[in-house]
Amino acid sequence: MKLILTIFFSILSLTIFAQRKTISGRITSDHKPVDNVTIKIIGDNQSTISNRSGDYKLNVGGTENLVIQFSGIGYQTEKIKVSTTGDSTTYDIDLKSQASDLNDVVITGVNRATALRKSPVPIAVLSKKTMDQNVSTNLIDAIVKGIPGVTAVTTGPNVSKPFIRGLGYNRVLTLYDGLRQEGQQWGDEHGIEVDEYGISRAEVVKGPASLTYGSDALAGVINMIPLNPIIQNGKLKGDFTTNYQTNNGLIATSLGLAYGKNDWKYTLRATGKAAHNYENKVDGLVYGTAFREYNLSASARVDKNWGFSKTAITYYDNLMEIPDGSRDSLSRKFTRQILDDGDDIRNRPVVPAGELNTYSINPLHQHIQHFRFYNTSQFKFGNSDLNVLIGGQQSIRREYNHPTAPDQAGLYVVLNTLNYDVKYNLPDFGGIESTLGINGMLQGNRSKDATDFPIPDYDLFDIGAFYFARKSFGKIDISGGVRMDRRNMAWNNFYVSTDAQTGFGKKAMANDPGGDLQFPSFNKNYYGLSGSLGLTYNLSEKLLIKANIARGYRAPNITEIGSNGLDPGAHIVYLGNRTFNPEFNLQQDLGIIAYLRDADLSFEVFNNDIQNYIYQSRLTDESGNPVVIVPGNLTYQYQQAKARLYGAELSVNLHPSQMKWLSFNNSLAYVVGLNRNEALIDLHGKAAKYLPFIPPLQIRSELKATAQKAVGFLDKPYIKLDAAIFANQNKFYALDDTETFTKGYTLINVGLGSSIKSKKGQVFMDLFIQVDNIFNIAYQSHLNRLKYFEYYEASPNGRSGIYNMGRNMSFKMIIPF
Repeated sequence: MKLILTIFFSILSLTIFAQRKTISGRITSDHKPVDNVTIKIIGDNQSTISNRSGDYKLNVGGTENLVIQFSGIGYQTEKIKVSTTGDSTTYDIDLKSQASDLNDVVITGVNRATALRKSPVPIAVLSKKTMDQNVSTNLIDAIVKGIPGVTAVTTGPNVSKPFIRGLGYNRVLTLYDGLRQEGQQWGDEHGIEVDEYGISRAEVVKGPASLTYGSDALAGVINMIPLNPIIQNGKLKGDFTTNYQTNNGLIATSLGLAYGKNDWKYTLRATGKAAHNYENKVDGLVYGTAFREYNLSASARVDKNWGFSKTAITYYDNLMEIPDGSRDSLSRKFTRQILDDGDDIRNRPVVPAGELNTYSINPLHQHIQHFRFYNTSQFKFGNSDLNVLIGGQQSIRREYNHPTAPDQAGLYVVLNTLNYDVKYNLPDFGGIESTLGINGMLQGNRSKDATDFPIPDYDLFDIGAFYFARKSFGKIDISGGVRMDRRNMAWNNFYVSTDAQTGFGKKAMANDPGGDLQFPSFNKNYYGLSGSLGLTYNLSEKLLIKANIARGYRAPNITEIGSNGLDPGAHIVYLGNRTFNPEFNLQQDLGIIAYLRDADLSFEVFNNDIQNYIYQSRLTDESGNPVVIVPGNLTYQYQQAKARLYGAELSVNLHPSQMKWLSFNNSLAYVVGLNRNEALIDLHGKAAKYLPFIPPLQIRSELKATAQKAVGFLDKPYIKLDAAIFANQNKFYALDDTETFTKGYTLINVGLGSSIKSKKGQVFMDLFIQVDNIFNIAYQSHLNRLKYFEYYEASPNGRSGIYNMGRNMSFKMIIPF
């Protein structure tokens, strides 16, 4: 009997196997191979994904007539009837691309490459071309110009901290190539540490992205994606970029190289920048705003049929002066500190004119270094894939604030971080695309040979797991998920004392004579439950409605719970509160987007309710006078309360089909931030009604003409005129003069540029010329920290604080080879 059963099942297996057939082929677009295209058999669960050569292969049932669906992001979906004869059939297809920006592929805030039209979360994309034309002094300012709803808190031209819809600091997560940026983000004068000339694209998520990234993505995400050039096998390619700006004399050069051999790609980039103090017509040259920056990056990537693996390393080095705004009371000329003990801020010597436009860095400066080493890999398993990102970072920050001991750092901290991120994109089941993931970090921060200690040495461990799913029902795309996070923050007792020889502070042991316990030990776990649910209703190929609701989570950062000392670079004494709870927000987004024949339209509204919102407020005594702990420095204490932010963004971009050379792009962004601390409002009224660092209403308009063909040796040259209009900001946090009214202003800018071709028709140069603030308007941005660098209640010219940069002309040239 056993023999009979064995023979029966063997024959049955052979029969079933004989009924299976193979269908294979190659997928191209414009006759070039296309990978990551999904091939499905309609009515069958069989599916696969094309490899990097565009090849695919499926084992199918014995049916002779099949319907195969080919679908890929950025390409029109095709359904083809195929007749199978014999054991194998070959079918090649050339897919048509979809030109609409709605089909632009994004990778930020989602768990696999996704078309913009399918994501209910507001996501904006900025290309390298747009960033080149928005010539700025740093990358964040270029993003601010190009994406409504994104602003920046600035401390001079080299420090711009991104804000999204009125929220910033640790609420905006910045990524480099998908790896979260970890430096000393808590500081006001701590900018991002990225080489702007090596970035080819920026993707911005406007809204809670805690589902994918965990804590610190409460307001959104900015992902800066480095250039991945198309390389011909065995050929060296590259570019040389140079930039000069007239206002602060910025000189920048960048050299990028790329080489490919078979399955391997190698890139290398080196960049240097230097600038003296910037200038405006109220302050003249602003002492303490010069900087010098160096960047180096390299990567190696291998592409195989099983997926890819990329290893990269970056190094950032920045010497940046520290402005403090001290002046002569009558002439309003800037003065400088020359003493430690006995320093009188109202009796300092005037800075010599010859030292205001020098590229030399003065003794009071910051030195920031950032090292990054990471590997990102993808492993394909038929119709699923595993994505792994492992990265190590080290951030070193020194702030030199002792004029009598210029080699002695006031602040010297070293932050080491290990990041991990693992995502598994599961096989589609019933039309559901889903992802399981786990990510987090291990972090340690240590103070070295310093004299000021605003935060303790601490350790942090972060871990979170999530599930995300997406499914399409005809014209409706639905996506969402849930996530759980745990973060542990801990430190031991931290003692400080006074060095008898120098009179400066120093780290001490518990049993050291004169040692004071500045930071009592701390150990606490923070937990967060976050998630999102959204849908996109495709009314047509060109018109859609998006709605999304998301809950975000953010654990308090080190300065909010642990600070108790002077940050020399910010000129602020921070006082934290170790009883703070995590922030949670619930944000609702609703938007309508239309890509019409002659116009692109977008209108988005949002409402954001935050529990346990943490913010800074100046500390005053019972008489209402500012508390001064360290002379010449302000004192801020962190507060926690409920908050609400709401607003809208509108974009109207006109491109008449009968005048393809003309475009007229317009955007409006408006946000209101309300402090929901009812007890404080009852006590102080309107002064405590609003949140700090909320941008005013702003409108941007750009009129651009672009030639549709070559004009001599100029390839499609363009000229543009744009205006940036900022309204008065009278909705500010006025308690204890933390913020003051900011007058509105309008800036007019003009730019032109073109590719320049050789006689053989090859581009040998891209040239961009930009003039910002043509009329040299004297203005103060509401988000400019230097506005509050003032030590007198009144001044002879009626002006208080430091003003933003005046007229600036920029020349940028890119030479590809």
